[in-house]
Order: sequence, then structure tokens, then C-alpha cells
Amino acid sequence: MKNIQIEKATLEDTARLQEISRKTFKEAFAAVNTEQNMARYLDENLSFAKLSLELEDDNSAFYFASLDNKTIGYIKLNFGASQSDLRDPFATEIERIYILKAYQGKNIGQLLFEKALEIARKNCHQYIWLGVWEENKAAIRFYERNGFVAFDTHLFMLGNDEQTDILMKLQLTDLPNRNNK
Repeated sequence: MKNIQIEKATLEDTARLQEISRKTFKEAFAAVNTEQNMARYLDENLSFAKLSLELEDDNSAFYFASLDNKTIGYIKLNFGASQSDLRDPFATEIERIYILKAYQGKNIGQLLFEKALEIARKNCHQYIWLGVWEENKAAIRFYERNGFVAFDTHLFMLGNDEQTDILMKLQLTDLPNRNNK
């Protein structure tokens, strides 16, 4: 798909981020979770206040994917202490990557993933990692096609529902040796 713009989100984009975050999360998971658990997750994790704090965090970064000035997806990356589990200074976490259903299968997720690769390489990180719900088979296949391998699991709370995420890692072996910079 041509004319896709990838741009970094700023604090001024909080309302835009909240809109795309909530819409894509509902599209992805509302049909397979209770209304109460979805509402609780959206209120606790995708509120304006919470997203504002995340945007202000120097160890996190959001990037929008847009087409014809319409936001169609986004990615959230974490570094260092802001990572949800590993907190490795030589790793990038993809915490969220979501695309509107109408634009899935059109290479948008791949473009956002390539942005994550670019940033990880620029930071001389050794690997990229993420957690993906064990029931999200399409996402797991996407990550496997991009070279990720499972290495562990962790619990993810969606409202009061305890779900299992598969932790996956992509080793970035083509990076220059840090000692020879």
C-alpha cells in the first residue's frame, strides 16, 4: 500500500492515540472477551491520563501509521526500565502493534515492525522482544514469519481474566560489534 506515513506521536497526540488504541483493541479482542473485562482494560490501560504518561516517558515511543491523513494503526516501543518484563538495556520491546481491521493484510503491520527494527538497530540493541496472547494465532504467525521465536510466557490481565502471553524474541545478529564503534 502506497502513501503510508509513519510518524512519531507526541504528547499533543494523546487524544488521537487514545482513539486509535481503543478502537483497534476493541476490534481485536471484544468478540472473545466479556464486555466487563474489555471496559475495565480500556479504562485502566487506554485512558487519556495513562496514555499521556506513556507519551511523556523517555523510554517509550509511539508511532502512527497514517493513510490520507487518517490514522490506521500504531506501534508502542519500550526501552530500558520501561519494558514490561525484561528491562534489558540492549533490547527493544514491542508492547503494542495494532492496525484497524479494514487495513489488515495490507502490509501496514510490516511497515510498523520495520520501524521498530530501524530503531532497535539505531540503538545498537541485541534483540527485539514482545508478548502475544496465545490465542492470537494470526499475530503469532506474523511474528514467526519475521523471525521471532518463543522463549517464555507471562500472565496478562484483561480486566479480571488471567490470560497467557507467549514471549517471543528476534535476535538482531547483523548489528556491528559494540566494542568496535
